[in-house]
Amino acid sequence: MKWPEVRQHFPDRCVLVEALQSKTVGNERVIKEMSVIDDFENGNTAWKVYKKLHAENQNRELYIFHTNNEEIKVIEQPYIGVRRKI
Repeated sequence: MKWPEVRQHFPDRCVLVEALQSKTVGNERVIKEMSVIDDFENGNTAWKVYKKLHAENQNRELYIFHTNNEEIKVIEQPYIGVRRKI
C-alpha cells in the first residue's frame, strides 16, 4: 500500500507498518510501498507491539505513524553509540 491508501483505510489511527519498498535519498528514508501490520488507538500500544516484533527480527524495517499526517517523513541519523562514564 501507499501512504494515501493507508490513511484512507485507517483514519485517525496509529499504524504499525513494515516498509516493503524503500530507499534513502540524502538523509531521508523514502517509503514507496508498505504493509500495515496492525492499527491502534494510541501510540503506547503500537510501541509495545513494535518492540516485540523488533526483538524477534531486527532486520524488518518497521515504523509507527499516525494517519492524521498527510505525509510521512523518516530522517536517518547515524548511530553514535552509547557513552559510558569511565
